[in-house]
Amino acid sequence: MMNTKIAGAILAFAASTVVAQSGAYQQCGGNNFTGDTSCISGYECVEHNEWYSQCLASTSTGGDSNPAPAPAPAPAPEEDCEGDVEEDVEEDVEEDVEEDVEEDTENTEEDCEEDVEEDTENTEEDAEEDIPEPSVIPTESEAATSAPAATATASSAPAPDSGASNECGAAAVDELVGYGDGTTGGGSGAGTTVTSCSELESALEAGGVINVEGTITGCGSLRVSSDTSIIGVGSAGFVDTGFRMVDVTNVIVRNLEMHNPPEGEDLIDIETSTYIWVDHCSFTSEGIVGDKDRFDGLLDMKRASDFITVSWCRFEDHWKASLIGHSGSNGDQDSGTLHVTYHHNYWNNINSRCPSVRFGTAHIYSSCYENIPASGVNSRENAQVLVEHSAFNSVRRAIVTDLDANEPGFAVERDNIFNDSNIDITQEGSLDVPYEYVSDPADCICDMLRTSAGAGSL
Repeated sequence: MMNTKIAGAILAFAASTVVAQSGAYQQCGGNNFTGDTSCISGYECVEHNEWYSQCLASTSTGGDSNPAPAPAPAPAPEEDCEGDVEEDVEEDVEEDVEEDVEEDTENTEEDCEEDVEEDTENTEEDAEEDIPEPSVIPTESEAATSAPAATATASSAPAPDSGASNECGAAAVDELVGYGDGTTGGGSGAGTTVTSCSELESALEAGGVINVEGTITGCGSLRVSSDTSIIGVGSAGFVDTGFRMVDVTNVIVRNLEMHNPPEGEDLIDIETSTYIWVDHCSFTSEGIVGDKDRFDGLLDMKRASDFITVSWCRFEDHWKASLIGHSGSNGDQDSGTLHVTYHHNYWNNINSRCPSVRFGTAHIYSSCYENIPASGVNSRENAQVLVEHSAFNSVRRAIVTDLDANEPGFAVERDNIFNDSNIDITQEGSLDVPYEYVSDPADCICDMLRTSAGAGSL
């Protein structure tokens, strides 16, 4: 009996030791890191910088002897919902990524923030970005000499008139185009000027034109009324403040610097709302550091929202940028809606969702992507995306159609530049947009947008 107890104790200790080890490609060290510093068998803890070390395949176990440098910190899962709770398991998960297991709870009718999801074999998982694969990104010379096979397939789709221009700066910087065309907001009146949270809240309830002066901090998440324009005057914006547009129509948000949403929420959350124009705004948080779920999205659109244009904006230093369609189980409501145009936007140091599109239709053109460690444009659940005249610099999965979904999406890729970036288009798209537009070419778009996108550049 005593021997049995001793053996059991040894087994329990061994099991706890295994559980305590960091998994493949997980963080294993760095300043302020309090987790486990040892890796599972076949992996070794590799220091990227003083803040971040990661479990990479040991070169002695037959792994890639020359993996490309992994971005720091490691990409995080692109969850379905703002409030997802993810649990790591060690085994018996048959998906490509073994760490994250989501389980949909019964409260699917509730707002996504309150859902608790665990990955299981038969549910839609968003764990793709827990395990980076540094070797999949080609070098600059490889990207210049050969494109992924999926590129040729996607590019063979019949191309609609793209509105392409060979001249940099051909597109107007102060003009509403795309799916959001027709949005007028609060009209052309002089409006109300606000400098505090209380003034802002009252003005949002009344609607009309709201002129924001200075930086307003700590207002929480505020509801926006229909027929409203929120305009920054000079260098103006918000910290620890977000906007919710629920069951509204005809809203304009322009020339605002928005930093750090309220914890667990979005900077801008659009639900069951139509005709929205977000223009010349700068969206940021504290970077790809700390708890990825401390903040949710920078700009999310869901629950059958429709006819939206996002133009000349900056998305920087954040885990999860922009989500179209919040859940793979919401197709009945979302299918046939969620038409969004993104143009002349600058995406930099964003982990993922640039954007992520479920069920919807997204036209992305004349945009610049830089330093995206997990995924860029993610089309899934039969979404249709057209990506053109854009540049991708150091972007993992710049365009992808089969990443973590019940059903893959569709994409057309045309006249883009990929530098140290890869794509994975498995389904050829068919999107032909119904509006006229003028694009700027990919070869100059990053130089242009680094200085002309975002707040303060109107």
